Formats: sequence, C-alpha cells, structure tokens
Amino acid sequence: MLILLSPAKKLGADFPANLRCTKPDFLSEAEELVDGLRRQSPSDLAGMMGLSDALSELNHARFQSWTTESTKGEATPSLFAFQGDVFAKMDALSFSSTDLSFAQDHLRILSGLYGLLRPLDWIMPYRLEMGTRWQNSRGKNLYEFWGTSINEAINQQLSAQGDNVVINLASNEYFKAAKGELLDGHVLTPVFKEKKGDQYRVISFCAKRARGMMSRFIIKNRCNKTTDLKAFNEDGYTFQAKLSSEKEFVFTRSTE
Repeated sequence: MLILLSPAKKLGADFPANLRCTKPDFLSEAEELVDGLRRQSPSDLAGMMGLSDALSELNHARFQSWTTESTKGEATPSLFAFQGDVFAKMDALSFSSTDLSFAQDHLRILSGLYGLLRPLDWIMPYRLEMGTRWQNSRGKNLYEFWGTSINEAINQQLSAQGDNVVINLASNEYFKAAKGELLDGHVLTPVFKEKKGDQYRVISFCAKRARGMMSRFIIKNRCNKTTDLKAFNEDGYTFQAKLSSEKEFVFTRSTE
C-alpha cells in the first residue's frame, strides 16, 4: 500500500532529533528547476504564482539560498517541513520510530519541486505548486517537466513492495502528476463529505483535515488492505458502503 499526499504551502522546521534523513530521489531535477527559478525576479515569481510582494521576496530569497547539501541551511525532513491542515492532523511529531519507519515505506508526498518525496527525505524551504504555469527547461508547465517520471517512480515502489494498492489522498492538482491511468495498481480515493439535512458535500477545509487523519490512521494501524480503511471513524466520520465503490470509499459525518 502506498499513500499519496499533496504538500503544503505552510512550512516549519521542527523535527525530532537524531532522525536518519534520506536524500530525495529527484534532487538533480529539483536543482534543474531551481537553476531556472533563480533567474526570476521577485515580480516574476509574484506573477507566476500569484504571490504578495512579501511572499515573492521570501521565495526569491529561498531560491537564491537553495542547496543540494542536507547539512546546510534549513534542510528539514519533508514530513515535518510541511505544516498545512493535512499535516497538522497527521501530527507526525507524535509518531514513534516504528510509525516513522512504516511511513517511510508507505507514504509519498507529491511535490512540484522535488517530484516525489519520502517522509524522511530532507528538503529546503520552497514554494512551487504543481499547477504553476512556467516555461521551464522541459516544457511550458511542471506537468511537462515531470512527464512520466513521478508515475514511473511510484510504479517502481509498488513493485518493490510486491503490492498494487495506491491510496490517493492528494488533490487533483497533484494527483494529475502521478498519471493515475498509468499506475500499475488499484487506485482508491477516500472521499470525505459533510452531511446537512439530506445533502452530502465536500468542504475543502474539512476534507484536508480528514486526509491527514486518514493518513495517521493507516500509519498507526499498519493498514495493508483497502478493507482496513473502512474502520476509519475519526472525528465523527463513518464509512458509507452505499455511497462507495471500488474506486472511492466515501466517509460522511453530520454537521447538524
């Protein structure tokens, strides 16, 4: 089983001491992207990514100081670097060493800059969303830059595990880079809906938090079958068999 997540815009640098960090598999590709991004002015970055003046200046400085050396700068393991709603609810700082070991084998974070990250892969602070339209060394956007590389890496990791199950907890923007139709396995997408009256609907903020809770549930319970996910009942969510299919497991909760 391989869990796919999107990264987060909000970043942090707190992580447990004495972790044995790993090197990102696509570090040379990240360096290629940064070489191009360093040539962009703060105003170029603002236009490209829709950033405020303050954020464009910050990310311009980040690209200038970016390095491939993990012992320099603000290198942080990816699982702890990302601090958005998904990662807040996963609460990796509370993980045991065996939890982290399971996560390292079964969790992958899709990234516009680094392609595909293991939890303990160290990264430098950055902002580069997968959907960014930017003429780069390999095409007009990041989907063209990454091509089938991310997909092939996922397939290799599924093969190494001897498994064929992908749990898609990523956003559409990021899962597109994985080229789901070319994955050598069964893709299951958990969907989280809020019930009000007779209506069920996805609320983005709630869904992000639920993805983090589901990731934590899988890691803590060492899930290895899709049926294991049906027992997820965090924060009031319950599995709804009648609304679900082989490709989507639907979980609902009442907001009334």
